[in-house]
Amino acid sequence: MHPSIQPLPSTTQTIKQIGLELGFQQVGISDVRLDPEHERYAQWIASNYHGEMGYMARNVCKRLYPQKLVPATLSVICVRLDYLVEEPVDPAQILELPTRAYVSRYALGRDYHKLMRKRLQRYAERIRARFGELGYRVFTDSAPVLEKALAAKAGIGWQGKHSNLLHREHGSWFFLGEIYTDLELEPDQPLENHCGRCSSCIDACPTGAIVEPYVVDARRCISYLTIEHHSAIPVEWRSAIGNRIYGCDDCQLVCPWNRFARYTSEPDFQPRHGLDHISLLECYGWSEDEFLQRMEGSAIRRIGHQRWLRNVVIALGNAPWDPHIVARLRRDYERHTPYLREHVDWAIEQQESKAP
Repeated sequence: MHPSIQPLPSTTQTIKQIGLELGFQQVGISDVRLDPEHERYAQWIASNYHGEMGYMARNVCKRLYPQKLVPATLSVICVRLDYLVEEPVDPAQILELPTRAYVSRYALGRDYHKLMRKRLQRYAERIRARFGELGYRVFTDSAPVLEKALAAKAGIGWQGKHSNLLHREHGSWFFLGEIYTDLELEPDQPLENHCGRCSSCIDACPTGAIVEPYVVDARRCISYLTIEHHSAIPVEWRSAIGNRIYGCDDCQLVCPWNRFARYTSEPDFQPRHGLDHISLLECYGWSEDEFLQRMEGSAIRRIGHQRWLRNVVIALGNAPWDPHIVARLRRDYERHTPYLREHVDWAIEQQESKAP
């Protein structure tokens, strides 16, 4: 146990209050025991559900035993930060506008990694200033961390059938972050699962990626295909992608608990460059320099211009017949890489199959 702090409720409550003062919507405490995840995670990897995300199969021991990732860790401080913004057009309606691009709502604004990491760092420094020296390390969707499992143990929410974390009063539109620390704090109790018999997320998944309740085959998931998948997107899933050019929110859009989701007050999460209602052809027209400039500070930037165009080209192929789309794709054909031409060929074929 850390010499300067006893695991007293008052200490834990003070630490939680500091997090709320810094702008996190919720703070919970987990211990480092993840025994129930061991078999579940092993089965997920053995089924190859991680696809091209090879990093998910590495450092498994560090994922399952937080103290092996950060020695001397006794507690994990888990936080929730809401990101949903109020929009003039319902996000679900964008999916019904096939010439418009759908971007997952978490990526409309500034890259949350930077914001969360800085705020978590300030959080840890505030704890140190209040209680004395401590060992810690902050994480947000980084390093081998089972953040959903830890957040569930910390009472931030329960893992829904789509695997995202859910809260009865806040839905699922939020980011997670963690502070691994050598402080021994009073852990919270997990929340009861309230999914019941609901199968809305399973029924809504365009590619059937939720292969059974609480199990997602990433290889079929549109979020994975448009963000994490580096190779050519398998032909069998291209039509189902529709106009989704970065990520997919369908399972969250239909979840009944998201009726209670609250809008964020973070200005950095407001949409940039019209990404909440932008046309596919405008996205396609960005040069690499324009893409890098516009996506500066955005989570989207990390997929690079080639994958961005790959995703947009597939969406253009899925759009209703438009001779202007075919003309643009043919005009730019020679300047594209062989990797991209494969998708352009498919898009042109799809367009021409719908011609009157």
